[in-house]
Amino acid sequence: MISYLIRKIFYGLAVMLGIVVVVFFLFNILPVDPARMTQGQRADVQSLQAIRKEFGLDKPVPVQFAYYLNDLSPIGIHANNDEERERYHYVKLFAVSKDKLIALKWPYLRRSYQTHKEVARLLIEVIPNTLVLAATAMIFAIIIGVFLGVASAVNKDTWIDKLAIGFSTLGVSAPSFFAGIIIAWLFGFVLTKYTGLNMSGSLYSYDPFKGEVINWRNLILPMVTLGLRPLAIIVQLTRNAMLDVLGQDYIRTAKAKGLSNNAIVYRHALKNALNPVITAIANWFASLLAGSFFVEYVFGYNGLGKTTVDALEMSDFPVVMGSILFIAFIFVVISILVDIVYVWIDPRVKLG
Repeated sequence: MISYLIRKIFYGLAVMLGIVVVVFFLFNILPVDPARMTQGQRADVQSLQAIRKEFGLDKPVPVQFAYYLNDLSPIGIHANNDEERERYHYVKLFAVSKDKLIALKWPYLRRSYQTHKEVARLLIEVIPNTLVLAATAMIFAIIIGVFLGVASAVNKDTWIDKLAIGFSTLGVSAPSFFAGIIIAWLFGFVLTKYTGLNMSGSLYSYDPFKGEVINWRNLILPMVTLGLRPLAIIVQLTRNAMLDVLGQDYIRTAKAKGLSNNAIVYRHALKNALNPVITAIANWFASLLAGSFFVEYVFGYNGLGKTTVDALEMSDFPVVMGSILFIAFIFVVISILVDIVYVWIDPRVKLG
């Protein structure tokens, strides 16, 4: 099991390295001067040279990439001075020369071109909002999806089954940004008098008397929009798994013993039908973080997605690169955890 875990971590690191390579070279071939973006159009030559030196932009591209890897690596080579210590917040491991040392630190995602703030701090401010949105969307999808999937399987070939299948097909087919526009217009504009919901708004807002307050109403429409696609897939997975389980011999035995339909469905069939659903849920949670980009932008929801799209519009590439790397890291971590949990709960899965 330990060797399997080490192998999975190694594969995960290899994937992350590949993503870092793609992200770095993709955004470094664009005709944008980071120094000019940071200092403005009226900056003097000395200021521009200082910024280029800070990010290593005065060096050849391979050297710049080495600097970028050093910034992202949790263990890196850094100068032994107060300026570097304040920037990277590192912990010294050991010295390699008089002015260089090996240090332990959090990955440094550099600074925003527009706000001059550290990208990590900007992301930390909005990531909780996106996590709340993704978690509630997943809970919504699980509750409604499993319920509809069970109802569809139990009432096979009836109008309930056909309605559930039609709904799931529509949910899978409709892109999130298109569904978001329709839902925002219908429930946040046309029917706002009855729903009390807004077309746009963030989870947190500032009240001059109460300070920062939570507006749970602003979470409803983006939550439903983001949860529609996983909900539709969960309906299909639950229905197919339930139909397969309901045809097993032990279910017929339970019926012969006189167990009630509810006991058969919820105590026996559903429990054994949830394995593929659990796997889909774990994979879809990471996908929801990426899918939130357009949903947050449509609803004006202040999260990781909206921050990334806004940064892309302003060519604030460190923020965009940091967001992409964070999403990729979440994908890799969840993938590793799902593989480990799957091996743990199902001994038939080989470790090879």
